[in-house]
Amino acid sequence: MAELLNDRFLRALQRQPVDVTPVWMMRQAGRYLPEYRAIRAKAGNFLNLCTNPELACEVTLQPLRRFELDAAILFSDILTVPDAMGCGLYFGEGEGPKFHKPVRTEADVAALPVINSERDLPYVMSAVKLIRRELNGSVPLIGFSGSPWTIATYMVEGGGSKDFAIIKKMLMATPEIMHALLEKVALSVIDYLNAQIRAGAQAVQIFDTWGGVLSPHAYKEFSLAYMRKIVAGLQKENEGRKVPVIVFTKNGGLWLEAIADIGADCVGLDWTIDIGAARARIGDKVALQGNMDPSTLYAPPARIRTEVALILQQYGNGAGHVFNLGHGIHQHVDPDHAKAFIDAVHELSARYHG
Repeated sequence: MAELLNDRFLRALQRQPVDVTPVWMMRQAGRYLPEYRAIRAKAGNFLNLCTNPELACEVTLQPLRRFELDAAILFSDILTVPDAMGCGLYFGEGEGPKFHKPVRTEADVAALPVINSERDLPYVMSAVKLIRRELNGSVPLIGFSGSPWTIATYMVEGGGSKDFAIIKKMLMATPEIMHALLEKVALSVIDYLNAQIRAGAQAVQIFDTWGGVLSPHAYKEFSLAYMRKIVAGLQKENEGRKVPVIVFTKNGGLWLEAIADIGADCVGLDWTIDIGAARARIGDKVALQGNMDPSTLYAPPARIRTEVALILQQYGNGAGHVFNLGHGIHQHVDPDHAKAFIDAVHELSARYHG
């Protein structure tokens, strides 16, 4: 593998000195880019795009041709795991993800396999290897998975949900079935992330998009405990280098201390918390990633710069900060605004380092 030319993202995750604050964007390969929309049209549908390693590689690299990003993130979907478990993922026209076989009963859970990712998701591993080859050491590659709780919400609800009524009923009425499901998903995620690491992912992120819909004690029992299990089960080094782990719970600001305690290297923050306050609470234990409101990218570039300056000031001097949005970039954002954001992070952050 080629020597890594820009490792400031990996260094920041380990709270080591950097020259400027590294930056990447959740959903940086996606619908806001016209070149992505062209490839998506060529693929015919989203699943075809995810399952074709060459196309997944191409869309992973697209934002790096436009912007001076400090990391690439694998183009895939968190629902590849339940699809490989036999739930039958599909996307209705103009709709979000759905499953042909939702998981609702004890028998449904018992029938689920724990996946072998190299056998069951070979297209993901092929994409990781291809992306690493094409990056040629320019920046690190991030692999990822959904958290067991977040993945389970789609498996049980049969798709996206506004109130999570079906899975919360399972959690409250039959917690033993819920735990059995989360255990199988967690073991599958451990296998999946380790396979990505062996294929060449140089850091991994666990997306807990729906952890914030739980009460504090339910979050710790049904989401955080399984992320802790995953972090403990991950391969810690590859290619002679540490493989850092980021955990991100949307709306998890109330539970930062507990999240920082599960053994991950970095805690991702959404935009609902002041990053300076988060650093005061947990920044001596982990790196922090975030946390500009994605809607800021609708503002004129001068306003975007002001917001970047404010977040850098709130974080303050020293390493341990990876700049990101507090959630994924919105599809209607002007790519020039994304460029203004990324350039501002690099230009304005140098004074906080060295």
